[in-house]
Amino acid sequence: MNIVIVGTGLIGGSVALAIRGFNTHIIGVDSNEQNCKKALDLGIIDEVSTLDNALLEAHLVILAIPVDAARKLLPHILDCIQETAVVVDMGSTKVGICNNVRSHARRSQFVASHPMAGTENSGPEAAFADLFKGKKTIICEKELSADFALHQAELLYKILGMTILYMNAEEHDKHIAYVSHLTHVIAYALSLTVQEIEKDEKTIFEMAGSGFGSTVRIAKSSTDMWTPIFKQNAKYLTASIDKYIDILQHFKQVIQENKEVELYDMIKEANKIRNVLDKPNMQVKTKK
Repeated sequence: MNIVIVGTGLIGGSVALAIRGFNTHIIGVDSNEQNCKKALDLGIIDEVSTLDNALLEAHLVILAIPVDAARKLLPHILDCIQETAVVVDMGSTKVGICNNVRSHARRSQFVASHPMAGTENSGPEAAFADLFKGKKTIICEKELSADFALHQAELLYKILGMTILYMNAEEHDKHIAYVSHLTHVIAYALSLTVQEIEKDEKTIFEMAGSGFGSTVRIAKSSTDMWTPIFKQNAKYLTASIDKYIDILQHFKQVIQENKEVELYDMIKEANKIRNVLDKPNMQVKTKK
């Protein structure tokens, strides 16, 4: 089976490593020639090709590139693939991508998805086979995908060791704005805040503990990937930021006014997240 992976960085490279041994020939395509060379040298992919040449022989195309690039490239890919080929994207936003091919003649050969896995690192050297294992992936607008395409995507995620959830694109982008995209905004803002303070207080990083490190870790995430994510999900992300600012302002007020009881109650209420996060096999309610 010829699998074309467009984008040979962390996500694409990890997919390639995870599906080795399943009768696959993996063709890497990347606008960054160095990424392709590294992926080939590391044995992540079997061959490097141009996009159009790779599409001629593709059975499965996996789009693992920034969401703005995927949105632009997807119509061309659908134009070029064979009638039995399947395209799966792995972007963190879904509305823009789905809307861009909604009326495409080969829309049914496309499966819109978002595997919720990653690290703060990037590039082929950051890839590893178990990145997706035990994580969740979201498939959107499954009713618009042909049965054979949906089956291929579901099989892929089964091989990757992921649990599959289903929802529409709007629902996906709204929820992800809170549980993923806002988290990255907070990390970037915290990093900028501390770096600004550090200009005058040179010892601040010497005092930084594990809590700071774990919170700000994702501020090292790829600029090229996250800038278009924020742009494409601006509607829901700005709403989530507004809510977060409201709560921050409330925290600031009770601290300034020394309202110890209210502060205690707010922290205690926040602690309830433990009841959700610590549940084994936590289930997420979704619309089928």
